[in-house]
Amino acid sequence: MPRWAAFAALALAVLAFVLFSARASQRVVTDLAAERRPRPHAGERPDADHPDATGQPDTGSGPEEPSSMALLANVGISHALFASVLVAGVWITDVPPAALGIGVGATGVAAVGIGIGVGAGIAAVNTLLGSLIEADPGAALRALLTPESTSGWIVLLAVVLPVIAGFEELLFRAILIGGFSAGFGISPWLLSIGASAAFAAGHGAQGRLGIAVTGALGLVLAAVFVATESLLIVVVAHYVINAVEFVLGGIGYDPLEPARS
Repeated sequence: MPRWAAFAALALAVLAFVLFSARASQRVVTDLAAERRPRPHAGERPDADHPDATGQPDTGSGPEEPSSMALLANVGISHALFASVLVAGVWITDVPPAALGIGVGATGVAAVGIGIGVGAGIAAVNTLLGSLIEADPGAALRALLTPESTSGWIVLLAVVLPVIAGFEELLFRAILIGGFSAGFGISPWLLSIGASAAFAAGHGAQGRLGIAVTGALGLVLAAVFVATESLLIVVVAHYVINAVEFVLGGIGYDPLEPARS
């Protein structure tokens, strides 16, 4: 028999740790983005040697900025550890996989196809809206994580992004919506609101606009999960959205740039 109370306690503990970590990450991203921002002075001749806040050339004596590979490793390992804890918790508490959208609804190739379609559609709308309002709340974070080599892109697209999508959908959709609904009889639509708010709070590194955008994205993915009852669909959709953002950012693509030029 499933031990729902223990399952919920573990899930909420992981959620609390994720939100705490997100708060710390927000400060790190802000500091690193500030280090990358040029600091020109009046009358300064633009060249490769930007002066620091004292007006003296930067000698590189400050702390070394971590490489994108180091940051990717940190993100991938931390998300994999969180996911492992949740999977172990599901197994120990005997929570049925069907409650989490595993093995029910669309599965296999059909689920992957639906997920790709949903993710591509959301990514297209997200890209268009970002261009219209000329804002990209996730740009600073993606700039830090964007690889600088082919091997880095392989790690990002084949390892890190799938781990991120898998963990976040397991926690914010499968567990906080599907699991809590099955275990405690709460409406999944009501749970979708709380789970999406938590999902938004977990992306505080993207700033206030990013939190709002992520919350809206969370609601869309929650609706897809409740409607399809498939964890695989939302995992694939989440991966596609992230992958499209990184690839478009990496090539500097802007669909409305010709119209503005």
